Amino acid sequence: MRWFRAAWLVLALHAGATFAIEPFVIRDIRVEGIQRTEAGTVFSYLPVKVGDTLTDEKAAQAIRALFATGFFRDVSLEREGDVLVVVVQERPSVAQVDFTGMHEFNRDQLIAGMRQIGLAEGQVFDRGVLERAEQELKRQYLGRGYYAVSISTTVTPLERNRVSLNFNVEEGRVAKIRQISIIGGKTFRERELLNQFVLRTPGIMTWFSKHDQYSRQKLSADLESLRSFYFDRGYLEFSIDSTQVSITPDKQDIYITISISEGSKYTVSGIKVAGKMLIPEAEVRKLIRIKPGEVFSRARLTESTKLISERLGNDGYAFANVNAIPELDKAKQQAAFTFFIDPGRRVYVRRVNIAGNSRTRDEVIRREMRQLEGAWYSGERITQSKQRVDRLGYFNEVNVETPAVPGTTDQVDVNVAIVEKPTGVLLFGAGFGSGDGLTFSGSVSQQNIFGSGRHVSLSINSSQINTVYAMSYTNPYFTVDGVSQGFDLYYRELDPSANNLARYNTETLGGQFRMGVPITDLDTIHYGLGYEIVDITTFSDSPLIYRDYVATFGPSNSNLFVSAGWASDGRDSLLYPTKGTVQKAAAEIGLPGGDLNFYKLTYQYQRYFPLTRLYTLLLNSEFGYGDGYQNEPLPFFKNFYAGGVTSVRGFKSYTIGPKDSDGNPRGGSQRLVGNAEFLFPFPGLENDRSVRVSTFMDMGYAGDKFELDQLRFSAGLAVFWASPLGPLKISVAAPLKKQPLDETQVFQFTIGGLF
Repeated sequence: MRWFRAAWLVLALHAGATFAIEPFVIRDIRVEGIQRTEAGTVFSYLPVKVGDTLTDEKAAQAIRALFATGFFRDVSLEREGDVLVVVVQERPSVAQVDFTGMHEFNRDQLIAGMRQIGLAEGQVFDRGVLERAEQELKRQYLGRGYYAVSISTTVTPLERNRVSLNFNVEEGRVAKIRQISIIGGKTFRERELLNQFVLRTPGIMTWFSKHDQYSRQKLSADLESLRSFYFDRGYLEFSIDSTQVSITPDKQDIYITISISEGSKYTVSGIKVAGKMLIPEAEVRKLIRIKPGEVFSRARLTESTKLISERLGNDGYAFANVNAIPELDKAKQQAAFTFFIDPGRRVYVRRVNIAGNSRTRDEVIRREMRQLEGAWYSGERITQSKQRVDRLGYFNEVNVETPAVPGTTDQVDVNVAIVEKPTGVLLFGAGFGSGDGLTFSGSVSQQNIFGSGRHVSLSINSSQINTVYAMSYTNPYFTVDGVSQGFDLYYRELDPSANNLARYNTETLGGQFRMGVPITDLDTIHYGLGYEIVDITTFSDSPLIYRDYVATFGPSNSNLFVSAGWASDGRDSLLYPTKGTVQKAAAEIGLPGGDLNFYKLTYQYQRYFPLTRLYTLLLNSEFGYGDGYQNEPLPFFKNFYAGGVTSVRGFKSYTIGPKDSDGNPRGGSQRLVGNAEFLFPFPGLENDRSVRVSTFMDMGYAGDKFELDQLRFSAGLAVFWASPLGPLKISVAAPLKKQPLDETQVFQFTIGGLF
C-alpha cells in the first residue's frame, strides 16, 4: 500500500503530523521505476537499510535524500508487508544539444562550456541548469556587443525518457559605438582626450580590433588612462563626475558621455625625505624624478617611489614601502611632497624553485640565476636572472615571483615558472620580386639537445645560390664559469649565377674550433681557429677580375684563419625586446700558413628605445671592411653584399653594390647597413607578445669605395608572428632610392617550423 507522497510529507513536516504510520522493521528494499539509474545508486543515497525500523522521520529523510540527487522528478515510498518499495520517476536525460542561427561562436567551444555548468549530452535534464545556460549564452553575446540578441530554447521529448535541446538564436547586428563625448574639458581638445581611449567609433581597423564595440572593462581602463593623462600634466584635482552609457531603442548604436572636472594645474613647490634612512639622502634625492618648480606628474612621482623601493630591494629590503604624501596649497596651486621611507626588515632568499621545465634540466636554468639561495634578496639580481633565462631562447614565457615564506618575516622564495617551446627549427624562406619571381631557401637545425642546454645542429640549407651541409656543436658551459666550447664542420657550394649574380662557383670544405669567455653577465669574447679548402671555378663569361684572381692564385686555395669577436647583449627579452642594446664586433684573419692573406672586420650596434608601454623604436647599424695584406687582394669570394630581408628590404638579396660587365652584382670590400624601425603591437592584439608590426626605413651600401650617392634606401611594413608553425617574418617594402641596374623585391618572408 502507498502511505504518502512527497507533497504530503512536506505538508506534514511544516504543518504538523496529520497522520502517522505504523513503524515496521525493514526486511527488504525494492526499487521500481528506474531505467538508467542503477539500483545500487539509489541504495547508496537512502539513509535507511535492511534491519532498520522505518518511522515518519526516517521516511522523510529518505525522500529528501533522493530528491537532492537531482536524478528524479517524483519519489514515493510503499510498503508490501515488511518490504520497503521505493518508487521513482527519473528525470529525462539530454540526448542532444544543438544551436540554430548562431554564427558568432564556435559550436564545439560552447558545448564544452555548457558541459562545465552541467548541461551536456548524457546528463540529467534540469530546467534550472537550462535557464542558467541561456543566461550565460546571452551574457557572452552581450559581451561582444550583440545587445539585440534573442535566445529561446526548444525542448523536444524523445523515446526512452530523453530530450533534445535546441538553442534558437537571433543574433541581430553588433551594436557599435556611434559617439563618445567628454563634457567639461577646457584645457585640451576633445580629440586629444579621446586619443587616450581604446574604445572608439568605427574606423578602418575596428572591424578587426573590435574597439568600436562597448565593453565595461575597456571603458574602465580608458577612464583610468584619462585620469593619468590629466594627473601627468599637473591636474591633481581632476575628477570624473559621471559616466553615462546609453543604447538606442533598436539596440544598434551606443552613445557614451563622460562628464569631467579638470581642477587647477599644480606645480611642485618642494621635496622632503623622511623615515628610516638606510642609504644616503643624497642618493635618494637622485632617484626622485620630480623637481621643485616643475609641473606635477603622477607618472614621475610613481617612478620615483618605484626607483627608491628597487634601490632598497637591491640591499635585501624586499618589502620596502615608500609613500609620497602631498601638501596642497590651493591658493598658490602648488604641491609639496614628503617621501616617507619604511624599509621593513631585510630578507634573504630561502629557496629558488623552478617549475614548468619538463624537458630542460634544472641545472640549465639554475646556472643562469644571479640570485642565489641563502643570499640577501636583490631585485636587480632577480631581474638579471629572469632576463638571462629568457635569452636562452628555450622558453615562450619566463615568470618570476618572490612570495614571502609563510610563518616568517625575513625570508622569501624565488619561484621561476617557465613555458617551454620546441627548440628544433625547420626554416623556410621565400621572396617575390619583379626581376626573378619566386625564390626559396630552407634549413634545419636543433638546439638544447636532451634538455642539456647544449646546441647540436645537423643543418641543411638549400637555396638557389647556396647549399650548405653543416654539423655544429656548442657547450655553453664547458666550465662552471660559463666558458663555452664548440666546433663546426661544413661543406658549402656557392653558385651566385643562379641568382643573377656574377658567374662563378666555389666548393668549400672546412672546420673551426671555437671558445667563448664571458667577461660580464652581458659581454662575451669569442675565439676561433679554422681551416678550409676552397675550390673555385670560373667561366668564359665570369668577370675579368675573378679570372685574373684564379690565374694568379690558382683554382684551389687553402685558408688557415683565426677569428676573434666580442658580443654584448643587454636586451630585456629575446622574443619580444622593448629595451636594451646589442653590440657585436668580429675579426677574421687569414694566416700565412694558408694560401689566403686577408682580414675582415665587422661591427653591429643595435638598440631598442621604449617609447611607451606598447611602442618601441629600434635602431640598427652594421659596418664591414675587408682587405688583403702582403700585396694580396681580398679574395672575391669573401666580398661583402647587401640587400634582402636581413639588410635592405625591398631589394633582392646580395644585389646592392658594384656590377660586372654583364650587370651582375659582385659585392665589395666594404659594407654599410642602417635600419630604423617603429615597433608596435598588431591592432587589437596589444597584449599578445607573439605578434608584432613595424614600419621601417632601411639603407645600405656594398662596394670598394664608399660614396654617399651609392647608398640605397627603402621603406615599408613588416610583421613578426611567433606562429604555431614557427617564427614568421613578412615584409613589404618599396625602394626610395635605387640605381638603374638594381633588382627590387617588394615582398619577402621567412617562416620556420618548430619541432
